[in-house]
Amino acid sequence: MKHLLSLADWSAEEIRSAISAARAVKAHPERYRSALAGRTLCMIFEKPSLRTRLSFETGMTQLGGHAIYYDTSRSPLGAGKESVADTVRVMSRYVDIIMARLFKHEDILEMARYSSVPVINALTNFSHPGQILADLQTVEENFGTLRGRKLAYFGDAFNNVTHSLMFACPKLGMRLAVACPAGAEYEPDPAVTERARADAEAAGGEFLLTHDPREAAAGADVLYTDSWMSYHIPPSEKEARVKVFSPYQVTQELLALAARDAIFLNCLPAVRGMEQTAEVIDGPQSRVFDEAENRMHVHKALMLLLLGKFTA
Repeated sequence: MKHLLSLADWSAEEIRSAISAARAVKAHPERYRSALAGRTLCMIFEKPSLRTRLSFETGMTQLGGHAIYYDTSRSPLGAGKESVADTVRVMSRYVDIIMARLFKHEDILEMARYSSVPVINALTNFSHPGQILADLQTVEENFGTLRGRKLAYFGDAFNNVTHSLMFACPKLGMRLAVACPAGAEYEPDPAVTERARADAEAAGGEFLLTHDPREAAAGADVLYTDSWMSYHIPPSEKEARVKVFSPYQVTQELLALAARDAIFLNCLPAVRGMEQTAEVIDGPQSRVFDEAENRMHVHKALMLLLLGKFTA
C-alpha cells in the first residue's frame, strides 16, 4: 500500500506520474466522474484551511465519492482521550482513504504506520507534498517541461513548503535557489539541504542556498514566496519578522531580474505588502490562482493513484 507523507519518499518518476495524472484529470474530468463511486475519504483537520478542505471535498465529490470532515478540536483525539494509533485503526475500518492536515510530522507518520488504507499528508510542520505537486503542475503548464527550469524561493525557508520544494525540484533536474536570512530559525533543515544537494548532483539539477535575493532571482523562471507568519507563529513576533524578511519581499524590481517570461507563485494565503507587493501578485506574471486551482486536480489524481483507480 502506498501513502504520500513526504516527497522525500517518492522517486522522480512517481512525482512526474502524479503531475501527469493531475493534468489528465484537469483536461478530461468527465472520464473520472464515477471513478471513486462508493468510496469515502476522511479529512482530518488539526489546522484550519480554505484550499485544502475545499479542494479535497469538491474533488472527491467530482470523482463520485464522499468526503467526511473530521475536526480534531471536537474529537476524542484532540481532547487527548484517544491515541493517534487507535483513532486511525478505527477510521481504517470505515473509510477507503485518509488525508490529514496536522501540526506534527511525527503524527502523520504514526497514522500511516497504523492505517490499513492510504494516507495523504495534507500539511505538517515539516512537509507539504500536495502543494508542491500543484506548484510543479503549474510550472509545467506554463513552460512545457520542468527539467532545467530555475525556481527561486524567497523568505522563510525553515518551513514545510521550502522543504518539499527541496525534496522535489533537484531530483527532477530543476535548478532550485533558496534565498533566506541567515540563521537556523530561517534556513532549511540542514539534513534537507544535504539531501537537496545530493539529489541535484545525481539528477543533473542545481541547488543554491543564498542570503542574496538578487542572486536567487537572476534568470529564474519562477519566483516563489510563502507567508512570513505561519499558523504556529504568534502575532507578537510579527514586527521582528517583518524586519528580518523585508529584504526578501518579491517586488517588481526583483521580478525584473528573472527571465522575461517568468511567473510568480505563492501557495496562499498571501498578504499584499508583506511577502510580495500587490503589483506582483496582481500583475500579469502572477499564476497564484491557477496554482490554487491545481490543488484540486492534484488531490483528485492522488486519490485515484493511491486507490488504484487512475487510467490514462
